[in-house]
Amino acid sequence: MSKQRRDAFKIKNFPGLFDSGRKLRKLDELGDPLVGLNAVIDWELFRSDLSTVYERERKNLAGRKPIDVVLMFKIVILQRLYNLSDNQAEYQIRDRASFQRFLGLHVEHGVPDAKTLWLFKERLKEHELVETLFARFEGYLMERGFAARGGQMVDAVFVEVPRQRNTHEENASIKGGEPPAQWPSHPNKLAQKDLDARWTSKRGQRYYGYKNHVNADPKHKLIRSYAVTDASVHDSQALDAVLDTNATEPAVFGDSAYRSEEREASLKASGLESRICERAYRNRPLSDEQHAANRERSRIRSRVEHIFGFMHTNMRGTGIRCIGILRAEIAIGITNLTYNIARFAQLTLPSHRERRRCLFAHG
Repeated sequence: MSKQRRDAFKIKNFPGLFDSGRKLRKLDELGDPLVGLNAVIDWELFRSDLSTVYERERKNLAGRKPIDVVLMFKIVILQRLYNLSDNQAEYQIRDRASFQRFLGLHVEHGVPDAKTLWLFKERLKEHELVETLFARFEGYLMERGFAARGGQMVDAVFVEVPRQRNTHEENASIKGGEPPAQWPSHPNKLAQKDLDARWTSKRGQRYYGYKNHVNADPKHKLIRSYAVTDASVHDSQALDAVLDTNATEPAVFGDSAYRSEEREASLKASGLESRICERAYRNRPLSDEQHAANRERSRIRSRVEHIFGFMHTNMRGTGIRCIGILRAEIAIGITNLTYNIARFAQLTLPSHRERRRCLFAHG
């Protein structure tokens, strides 16, 4: 057989024996960011917590064994890194060699389908495991020398969900805490309606969904705690839920939305030092000294914006595809955990070249 015919056969039929190896080596040359994650993250760290996902009484040993929980967890992280729907995640895992290598799958291995992935996340919700997993990784960060340093930066970002097309009367009923009277008689319609998400406006732009309130440390830009509310909740109302009153470095940095006389008194009573930006009021503009103080505080406070910038760009946005605040808490918690995992990889990759190649590098 001539070389031309052999090449044509390879193209039309199957790749050669060494083609997959060459493909992976080329991915390494181009800088596969997922290699860095596997190099620095001990995924077995999460197994003990994840093992409860499949804990239920089995009548017998018949049937297919559950898919490994660590593998499923890595798929969830991969899905959040690239902001993929369940169906998109299944397709991309089947299609992309870099995803298969990250997960330790080969061509002959089966790939969990979209329904299996959805059910796994439902089990995470039922067992309230995401906060546990987040705390587990926080402990791992502490062990590796990445304790919070430089104080606490607080801020919030909108997390939008698919917008609901309701009438004004229906929205009024939902805001009052009850579904519209006719919806319970249409269960299929009710299942597609989010009764927890809310509309709000900021700087003339409308948002619908939830808010991700975070507390991060300035030195490492790692999220230390978070809270989830609907979008209408003001940033300052969730401050108590994310603050660490036992922090060794008491400085609290935030924008002027968090500032009030009551809040200043509360922070002082808790032994915390307010570095929250001052705000101007009608007929009470800021003095030159206050402007200078705000600039100095913003120099540190603005580092929290890098976190949200990473989520919007590297993680393809903060939007989620789910209904109800319970699922939103899971999705947002996974977003924050995924960010911390990616940030840890960026902080610990050994060489500058690897960090710059990495999808997760952001300064």
